[in-house]
Amino acid sequence: MKTAPSAPASTAKIAVRDLSMAYGNFVVMHDLNFEVRDKDIFVIMGGSGCGKSTLLRHLIGLLEPKKGSILYDGEDFTATDPAGRGDFIRRFGVMYQSGALWSSLTLGENIAMPIEESGDIPANTVRDLVSYKLALVGLAGYEDYYPSQISGGMKKRAGIARAMALDPDILFLDEPGAGLDPLSSRRLDDLILRLRDSQGCTIVVVTHELASIFSIANNSVFLDTATRTQGALGNPSELRDHSDNPAVRLFLNRGDTPPSPS
Repeated sequence: MKTAPSAPASTAKIAVRDLSMAYGNFVVMHDLNFEVRDKDIFVIMGGSGCGKSTLLRHLIGLLEPKKGSILYDGEDFTATDPAGRGDFIRRFGVMYQSGALWSSLTLGENIAMPIEESGDIPANTVRDLVSYKLALVGLAGYEDYYPSQISGGMKKRAGIARAMALDPDILFLDEPGAGLDPLSSRRLDDLILRLRDSQGCTIVVVTHELASIFSIANNSVFLDTATRTQGALGNPSELRDHSDNPAVRLFLNRGDTPPSPS
């Protein structure tokens, strides 16, 4: 299994400080503290219901924290007014779990929409950008296909192409491999690695799929449902073999007897 090479050390692209997430009085996770480095492929991992997608929604501003802050390149995203927050959000590209493609639009029209909404761009330039984004994800020539005419793996790639439409600085992917067969999931993992290397973006991925975690991630946070806080930080392969948290080792060995930390 191919393991992603470690990204070079740098200042934090994303810094989460003392973050607590809650729905009403129910605390989902509390006191989260971690950093995502520039050009990391950073995985948010943990069991079902631990709050992985909830954390992603906080990172992109769809949910407000109960406590704490989120900083991008040292600037406090959570303390910014709505106008200033829009400047942050324009740096994000997001692919939701379902792909969230408009079924009534072709793939080309789906990808063109955010480009057209970003400014007064000539139609021929939009077409060229759409073709380029589809080619990036291995879908060259599929501009006129509708989502119903392509496979699940192709829909995921088209969703990533749309998330990449405006050349984001940070790409957020929510369960990109969900519902895919192992071969399609592996191809998607390879695509994520290529995008990080070719486009130079930082990528944050929500997933519980072990094959993907070990293939793409050079950094991660584990959300522990028992303690409702983070259980570990770091490279998942190293955490699998050396974490002193039994819950982390059990999750990353998935049913096998976790090795003793060394």
